[in-house]
Amino acid sequence: MSVKYPLASTTWDATELAAMQRVIASGMFTMGENVAEFERDFARYTGSRHCVMVNSGSSANLLMIAALRYTRNPELLVKPGDEVIVPAVSWSTTYYPLYQYGLKIKFVDIDLQTLNYDLDQLAQAVTDKTRLIVAVNLLGNPNDFSRIGEIVAGRPIILVEDNCESMGAEFNGRKAGTFGVMGTFSSFFSHHISTMEGGMIVTDDEELHQILLSLRAHGWTRNLPKHNHVCGTKSDDPFDESFRFVLPGYNVRPIELEGALGVEQLRKLPAMVAARRENGRLLQEVMADHPTVLIQSETGMSSWFGFSLVIRPGASLTRRQLIDRLTKLGFECRPIVAGNFAKNEVVKYFDAEIFGDLTAADHVDRHGLFVGNQHYPIPDAVMALREI
Repeated sequence: MSVKYPLASTTWDATELAAMQRVIASGMFTMGENVAEFERDFARYTGSRHCVMVNSGSSANLLMIAALRYTRNPELLVKPGDEVIVPAVSWSTTYYPLYQYGLKIKFVDIDLQTLNYDLDQLAQAVTDKTRLIVAVNLLGNPNDFSRIGEIVAGRPIILVEDNCESMGAEFNGRKAGTFGVMGTFSSFFSHHISTMEGGMIVTDDEELHQILLSLRAHGWTRNLPKHNHVCGTKSDDPFDESFRFVLPGYNVRPIELEGALGVEQLRKLPAMVAARRENGRLLQEVMADHPTVLIQSETGMSSWFGFSLVIRPGASLTRRQLIDRLTKLGFECRPIVAGNFAKNEVVKYFDAEIFGDLTAADHVDRHGLFVGNQHYPIPDAVMALREI
């Protein structure tokens, strides 16, 4: 069966092709001014002081957690053995950096309607041992950050966001990804903008920004200002600073092609998010009272990455039957992110526990999937969903 309604489609046109040709003609492909321009533009778009571009959203998550390990700010420092709370439904590389930096992971259930944290469960899971909360904004939908703020108020708990699926989403007039001390984004092909591969971290904290700059490129000092929070004061001799390593970093730099693409894609982003929201509005109108499946309940202003379809508890329809129906209608579909991640064999390597029962995460894992949204009107696809 051919795919009539794909999960994602290209957002490029002649503008992006011309941007790539300019980079090719320059002969300079390693990270440079195009990446720097995109970082400035993206920081401005999100209302953040700083943006650091990397080679993927997964790398963005890795550097975000690493920066908390190497900060000299005791209010932001995270150490091996510290407890971090995570939602049970997310992508694998939300969790891996937490394991890799020795944190104790506590899985908490999600809300079946929003697909984000079950906020009552989150409130109960927080203890005096909790040091870090990772808020994952799933499928374009922001968390209720007012409630999360109430939960962590007065506690020495750090909040960060994995916003890789929710670029352009807003809560109370503020961009998702900016409620924590850092937030991550992805510009992979299927996401809201595409730079081939790519990811971003935004923050308002100057020290964290400089740590990210060093970690991104080998842990060296080369990309740091002369006076900085990482190594103090750099030598005026560029030769001395060429290969000076001060942090155990990585090489997760983006390339100039990705930066140039990001500049052009970001100009289109407001219109593309507006189109996704209009498709989401139609979905809510058409599917709100569907007798068999639940759609995602919007918190704030979703950027509608995709359309989740979760079989209602007690319904006789199986997910295999739902997949077959969607396939016949021409829909490409996937599980909702990684489902209940706590079920995966890889968790045996984690220092992890499950708080309470993961009832909703289990239900989504067995009875949920999502289909694609697009950056252009898709009324025929939305109307076809009524047939399932």
